[in-house]
Amino acid sequence: MAAFLQWRRFVFFDKELLKEPLSAPPVPEREFRCPGDAAFSVCTSGRGSLVLGDIEGNIWFLTRTLQFSSFQAYKLRVTHLFQLKQHSILVSVGEDEPGINPLVKVWNLEKRDGSGNPLCTRIFSAIPGNKPTEVSCLTVHENLNHMAIGFTDGSVVLKKGDITRDRHSKTDVIAEGTYPITGLGFQQSGKQTHLFVVTTENVKSYNVSVKDFPAMELDNHGCSLHCSALCDPSQDNQLIVAGDDCVYLYQPDERGPCFAFEGQKQIVHWYRGYLIIVSKDKKSSKTDFVSGNGQSSEKQILTIYDLDNKFIAYTAAFDDIVDVLAEWGSLYVLSSDRKISILQEKDTQTKLEMLFKKNLFVMAINLAKSQHLDNDGLAEIFRQYGDHLYVKGDHDGAIQQYIRTIGKLEPSYVIRKFLDAQRIHNLTAYLQALHRQSLANEDHTTLLLNCYTKLKDSSKLEEFIKTSESEVHFDIETAIKVLRQAGYFNHAVYLADKHFHHEWYLKIQLEDIKNYQQALHYIGKLPFDQAERNMKKYGKTLMHHVPNETTELLKILCTDYRPSNEPLPEREPGSRYENKANSEEFIPIFANNSRELKLFLEHMIQVQDNSPQGVYDTLLELRLQDWAHEENVKAKKQLQEDAMSLLKSGLFKTVFDKALVLCQMHNFKDGVLYLYEQGRLYQQIMHYHMQNNEYAKVIETCERYGEQEACLWEQALGYFARKEEDCKEYIMSVLRHIDRNNLMPPLLVVQTLAHNSTATLSVIKDYLVNKLQQESDHIAEDERRIKQYREETKKIREEIDDLETSAKTFQKSKCSMCNSPLELPSVHFLCGHSFHQHCFESYAEHDTECPTCMPENHKVMDMIRAQEQKQDLHDKFQHQLKCAKDGFSVIADYFGRGVFNKLTLITDPFPGRAAAANIDAGLQRDLLMHSKSTA
Repeated sequence: MAAFLQWRRFVFFDKELLKEPLSAPPVPEREFRCPGDAAFSVCTSGRGSLVLGDIEGNIWFLTRTLQFSSFQAYKLRVTHLFQLKQHSILVSVGEDEPGINPLVKVWNLEKRDGSGNPLCTRIFSAIPGNKPTEVSCLTVHENLNHMAIGFTDGSVVLKKGDITRDRHSKTDVIAEGTYPITGLGFQQSGKQTHLFVVTTENVKSYNVSVKDFPAMELDNHGCSLHCSALCDPSQDNQLIVAGDDCVYLYQPDERGPCFAFEGQKQIVHWYRGYLIIVSKDKKSSKTDFVSGNGQSSEKQILTIYDLDNKFIAYTAAFDDIVDVLAEWGSLYVLSSDRKISILQEKDTQTKLEMLFKKNLFVMAINLAKSQHLDNDGLAEIFRQYGDHLYVKGDHDGAIQQYIRTIGKLEPSYVIRKFLDAQRIHNLTAYLQALHRQSLANEDHTTLLLNCYTKLKDSSKLEEFIKTSESEVHFDIETAIKVLRQAGYFNHAVYLADKHFHHEWYLKIQLEDIKNYQQALHYIGKLPFDQAERNMKKYGKTLMHHVPNETTELLKILCTDYRPSNEPLPEREPGSRYENKANSEEFIPIFANNSRELKLFLEHMIQVQDNSPQGVYDTLLELRLQDWAHEENVKAKKQLQEDAMSLLKSGLFKTVFDKALVLCQMHNFKDGVLYLYEQGRLYQQIMHYHMQNNEYAKVIETCERYGEQEACLWEQALGYFARKEEDCKEYIMSVLRHIDRNNLMPPLLVVQTLAHNSTATLSVIKDYLVNKLQQESDHIAEDERRIKQYREETKKIREEIDDLETSAKTFQKSKCSMCNSPLELPSVHFLCGHSFHQHCFESYAEHDTECPTCMPENHKVMDMIRAQEQKQDLHDKFQHQLKCAKDGFSVIADYFGRGVFNKLTLITDPFPGRAAAANIDAGLQRDLLMHSKSTA
């Protein structure tokens, strides 16, 4: 059976007769007929017109608005027309005189001659040489550089060059055979131009871009006139040759596919991917090439084939078809009765709906692809096809169609259909495809992994998670969560390790697999920042289970860390560490591992001189704890030395109080006393010994630090005085020091010792005798000074009286300034100094003061003025006296300032300015000195 009989038939074209435009609404529509009476001999189309040639030499143009125009192209008839698609150039072949002398004319349709007709740019005779023969076919290359003319005697004339001009045009005869030429066509392949030549008996191709035009015979059978055509680029511009039994497709170098379409073909065209064949039942002879449009009383069948999708898009019977033309997106069928039928292709959606009604989804898909339907349209077809298969129970086929909708159809639409456990393998296939296209979200990944676990398909699961990193189409973290929840810990760990999800890897290893050693090893391979962060997070767990290994890793992390899987870098001597963590931040990890903590801290202070303060504080506390709990004497002594060496390192100056509290908490005597001494807390040292009743240490402390704090002796006396024990020796030692340095009044000493019931008078006998003897000596000394001051005062008064009543004789012979003999004029002062007048004027600041005595006089006067200023501070004195706890100290302070001294100043001037000033200054000085001595 012929192939086309097995192809499905559809009506994808609507047929109607061309109607004349309505002149007015009441006028009924009439069928359109082409004007004129002469029969049409040839037709073509292009550039917005249907072009017709008749047997009277006229060429007609029919526009889309059904406007006809014509002009006389030949005197006799038009035999061939070729309208270029990309240029407004029309090539015609016709006869101007009887006989066999066909003429070729080239028309420029955009230009007009004097009569308003298209401009004829070139005319030449078609016959090759002088041999008269008729033209059987014509073709022109779209580049206007090639024209081929076929003849009934089997020859082909090739015109090369600009076909619109006579100049630069070359004529070659490339074929001379015995069979009529029935078809010609140019195909452009890159820079190569091939010419297909079809006869009634064979098919050949010529490479017209090469010299000598090499030929290749493609087949040994041909076709009738008008039964060959060129495809469009969708079919690689192949040549179609329609024989009575089959239709063949050809490339320039080989024959292509063959289709068994039976029937006598009369006309063949190619239109938008469709093959159009006009055939009749009555078979005509192949030699009837001249009158190819001869009349026939039988019906002609017009069939439109879709070769790609293998179906018949339209078939219908017509009467006497002249030709089928394609223009304005439709097919126009011209019949011999001058009527025109329009074949309008249905829109793609309508065609698809027709296929859907017949459940021809595969054909609909192929049709949509050939019609270049967008992806959304294709996805809708796949969905409908999937729904159809799903209803029929073909779930495997349905899921394949749904997979093709990925990216357009919401995945939940498909997932809901296949959530049944019996269809879980279909759902798995869909979810896999969804992940391959990187369109899966976290829920899809979760669902797919759950499908694997439900199916217990470990191989698929491993294949899914072990894809290369560039092929990962799912959310890694979601996959890890699902695998962990499902109990596939090894798979989850593999995924976390491969894709560097460090926290998930460690969480699964520590919480699920309990492989602490492996987790610790993994942390050691991480970069510094991540290793530090994870050790802070999981350090306590690791320390609890693998304390030694964890401690070693922390040592490395806090000194000079590098990942264990990296080579050791070259380091210059003395270079500093680049990656090191703060060791103080890891101390909480050792909460229940004091031994490891001590090892860690001791290591840190050995390798880092500038370790954080917390390291030293914690290490001190650990050493003190060990010392407090150690029972072995030798070991305890060693621990004591270690603790003291740490305290003496000078690292606790900024945290003195903290170190002191630690030593006090652990009753570490040496450390407490050392810190008291470093902090100058001498009284605390004293009190410490007092609390422990260490009498000798109390005396030793007073002797050692008494110069810095004299009150220590007083406190020691009070301490021993309160003791009911026999402390005579210690009290006497304290009293000797108090007496030697006069630290306490005797009355206060007696009152202090009165509290001790065991202390007898003999204890303080020597002290009191000594103090009384000292007081007697002081009284005797004061009486001596009083007598001396009285004698000096009497002497001064006598001098003053002598100055007031007697003349002063100046016997000075040398100047007190330059030590040269005095010469007149000279200046004499009552103080006994004499000066040259020029020396006095040069050095004296005031003419009433002696330059030699002036500094001393000024000093005495400044003291007098200071005392005068303080004499008026009575209100302040009263206020301080009322507010002070010790009023006696306030009074003693003011006595010392001379506030209560009564001064008598002699201001009466004496005769002589210099002498009076000198007496006044000297008197004031003597009185001031006397008052200070008596005070």
